[in-house]
Amino acid sequence: MSTRFCRAGFCLVPPNAMADIYIANTCTVTHVADRKARHWLRLSRRRNPQAIIVAVGCYVQRAPEELSPIADLVVDNRRKERLLEIVSDWLSSQQLLPHHEHDQLEATAGHNIARVRSLIKIQEGCRTPCSYCIVPRVRARESSCPASQVIEAIQERVAAGFREVVLTGTKVGCYREAGGGLEQLVERILRETDIERLRISSLQPQEISPQLLDLWQDDRLCHHFHMALQSGSEAVLQRMRRRYTLCQYQQAMDSIRQAIPDVAITTDIMVAFPGETDGEFEQSYQFCRQADFADIHVFPFSSRPGTVAAGMPDQVDDRIKASRTHRMLELSLCSRRDFEHRFVGQSMPVLWEKEMFSGSGLYSGLTGNYIRVFARSRTSLANCIVSAKLTGFWHQGMWGELTGENSG
Repeated sequence: MSTRFCRAGFCLVPPNAMADIYIANTCTVTHVADRKARHWLRLSRRRNPQAIIVAVGCYVQRAPEELSPIADLVVDNRRKERLLEIVSDWLSSQQLLPHHEHDQLEATAGHNIARVRSLIKIQEGCRTPCSYCIVPRVRARESSCPASQVIEAIQERVAAGFREVVLTGTKVGCYREAGGGLEQLVERILRETDIERLRISSLQPQEISPQLLDLWQDDRLCHHFHMALQSGSEAVLQRMRRRYTLCQYQQAMDSIRQAIPDVAITTDIMVAFPGETDGEFEQSYQFCRQADFADIHVFPFSSRPGTVAAGMPDQVDDRIKASRTHRMLELSLCSRRDFEHRFVGQSMPVLWEKEMFSGSGLYSGLTGNYIRVFARSRTSLANCIVSAKLTGFWHQGMWGELTGENSG
């Protein structure tokens, strides 16, 4: 969306700068996501009462009436592809134009959209919804982007200076196209583009195959797999309508680690799903403890109107939900620290992002296996791949001493 607006002559501004148009691409996967979207829209209005406030995405698709009072335009997923046209038509009807001069737009637009990584959506929709998930109700039916379109998009990102691309979708592993599935698409990307890093956003255990893992012989594929477990209790998985067993999940982890020894496997865990007993939570906790995840994203169950889980009996008390969330978050921190500790003293390539504070010389970036690294440098590291020796824990990641040459 930002690329399309910039091509049309609009200018992206830094997050804290004053803007004429604010666009929130909303999520509705949890009630917290809904609340954050409403907060951001109201905050944008306070920052500039004269601005045009636009809400797009899944929250709009689910409940447009909740956002209409706080946004000038609400654009659901069916019309999101026409967002530039819709906003431009609204500007014309209101006889409003951005305040910037055209030459200023030309000078700043390219600079503001230059980032280190880009998300490329290759797939949309899900026809096998879990019992708690609202996403299939607010997304289009399952479909995949043509491989040629994906290749072209990545080539454009490479030409624009991006160093990493992340393949995303509702269920990336369900990618299907005339030329084959995800394996064939990744193979083509590696063969036909010069992208330096390729990351896959999320997969399910039943989608991990020997043929897919063979592709990781190419070092451009990041040594990181995100596989949402959701629960380490077999009974809870069944009530969630997840389509794998704990045995299948464990087998997928074993296959990944055998093929890629330094790999990071991260996961999502939901606590306090309806009917989750103390025993079932303990099973989930112990499975996660023994799995040696590199990181665990913890979510308390959030009831979504219209889902099967919203009407299930034995909804878990909020106090128990908070207690279980806290305990799982503590495990998440320990798991991340244990994983990071394995790499103390090693030198690893890092894709560095922008300077954290102007003039500080402090930069942060990610290794291929998803370790957040911090380092100081007299010269800019922004959007460069430079190796660093990991010396110890620092804030939410590890401290690094630069050892490699700037490849920017």
